[in-house]
Amino acid sequence: MPREVVVPLHALPAPRDALSRPMRDLRISVMDRCNFRCPYCMPRETFDERYRFLSSPERLSFDEIVRLTRLFAQLGVRKLRLTGGEPLLRANLPDLIGDLTDIGGIEDVALTTNGILLARYAAELKAAGLQRVTVSLDSLDPQVFTRMSGGFGGVAEVLDGIEHARRVELTPVKVNAVVQRGVNDHTVLDLVERFRGTGVVVRFIEYMDVGNRNHWRSELVVPSKELMAQIGARWPLAPMEAGYRGEVARRYAFADGQGEIGFISSVSQPFCGDCSRARLSSDGMLYTCLFASHGTSVRDALRGGASDEHLLELIRGVWTKRTDRYSEQRANLRRAAADERKVEMFYIGG
Repeated sequence: MPREVVVPLHALPAPRDALSRPMRDLRISVMDRCNFRCPYCMPRETFDERYRFLSSPERLSFDEIVRLTRLFAQLGVRKLRLTGGEPLLRANLPDLIGDLTDIGGIEDVALTTNGILLARYAAELKAAGLQRVTVSLDSLDPQVFTRMSGGFGGVAEVLDGIEHARRVELTPVKVNAVVQRGVNDHTVLDLVERFRGTGVVVRFIEYMDVGNRNHWRSELVVPSKELMAQIGARWPLAPMEAGYRGEVARRYAFADGQGEIGFISSVSQPFCGDCSRARLSSDGMLYTCLFASHGTSVRDALRGGASDEHLLELIRGVWTKRTDRYSEQRANLRRAAADERKVEMFYIGG
């Protein structure tokens, strides 16, 4: 068994990448499977019953995730987000959350889910130490929802999950909606109206070219400025200060005091310059960008008997060499790497 090194958090200089960006956030995919088949993430024609997902031994165990997270914390990570696939498909997930919240230096643990199983698990997740939850909900219109979820689940189940999360105070609950022109852009105001004044924060995400299978085209992107003008014409908005450096959503408050909304504008207003997020896939690949083509296996090193010192240097080395700023260079990079395979969203989370 490799010797675990316990190093005071202040003893290790936090690494910065080649563009001087620190590593503050770690997104951990605990499951590559999902119970939805959203066309912009896991299109049904590709991810059918014949698709081979990871087997249990291929995924990182909870003990392995906890060990690696302790090391990431020593290198400056303060915020964790559990993602998928659908993370609530991972058995005994509250046990992992309980262990992660006990790690020194970790200040925030959140989870992103499609919400279908949230009503069943919300209380248990809260009891384990989960602080916040983000629910993906692209439309309240049943037909549009069915189209965007690949025909799985229903709006009522997601809304029930959101309500259970509010009751147990997994707050602020955030709702993420990916907006596609001609698909769900006509239902944006309905989402805003449904959650205004409830404490739930709706955030609209520009449709992104993550992976290779979602048939992304720039004309399907609805720029955040367009959405903001549409919403602001009905409910006046005022800009808010960012909650912290590197916050991806631009926040706006309703002038009548009925809460806030946010816009995540990776396509029209890239925020690469402040990106502090590392991503760990469920089989232990470390990625430094949502749009990455290559990752580094920390699972292989870990299972090969690497010491904590070696793993720390491996992670540090990956981060200090990081130069990613895909969204700022999207047009050029798409032309230069038209045939290069990017990692899929379901594999490392959004």
